[in-house]
Amino acid sequence: MMKSLIYIGVFFGLSACARSGQPLRTGDLLFQAGRESAMGGAIKAATGNDCELQFTHVGIAVIGDRADSVLEATSDGGVRMTALQEFLNKSARPDGRPLVVAKRLKDTAGVAAAIARARTFLGQPYDYSFRPDNGKLYCSEVVRESYLAPDGSRIFPARPMNFRAADGSMPPFWSELFAKLGEEIPENVPGTNPNDMARDTALTEVFRWF
Repeated sequence: MMKSLIYIGVFFGLSACARSGQPLRTGDLLFQAGRESAMGGAIKAATGNDCELQFTHVGIAVIGDRADSVLEATSDGGVRMTALQEFLNKSARPDGRPLVVAKRLKDTAGVAAAIARARTFLGQPYDYSFRPDNGKLYCSEVVRESYLAPDGSRIFPARPMNFRAADGSMPPFWSELFAKLGEEIPENVPGTNPNDMARDTALTEVFRWF
């Protein structure tokens, strides 16, 4: 969510993944342009680009024989497993199709280990503070902490977070949220967001639903 802040119709099913790409695999990252909400609007204002799709959420695909799910951190449930269909239903849906894009690491050697790490975060609360190492996680933070290079470093970099809109103003949502938390807005604290992560050169697009 944000510009180096933290910053997912008709569902055709995995059998229809030929619509616009390859079948999903466990470990694919699902980038979502969410429906309008106060938080989504604030994220979009901080990370948006009028010329590109603006992602406000990301989850990790977990594809199984019986059910397909998404491991995600949500503001209403913390880190949890969500049915893939439910995840798609939460996205913006122009023309009835979810604005969700699946991207895959070009080097998939460490994906199994990443999923194992991601599962250890299940049950952790959502990180409204957007600060590192506080026992809480936001959506792109789950991904960053799960996907590591062979040397143990994180594949996705943290960058100074921006909570301000393009005109330099601070969206009321952030001011009100951090006032309630009794914390300062973590402007310039290192973090991640779905928009930046989706454009990382370590990823390649494999499927989209629209």
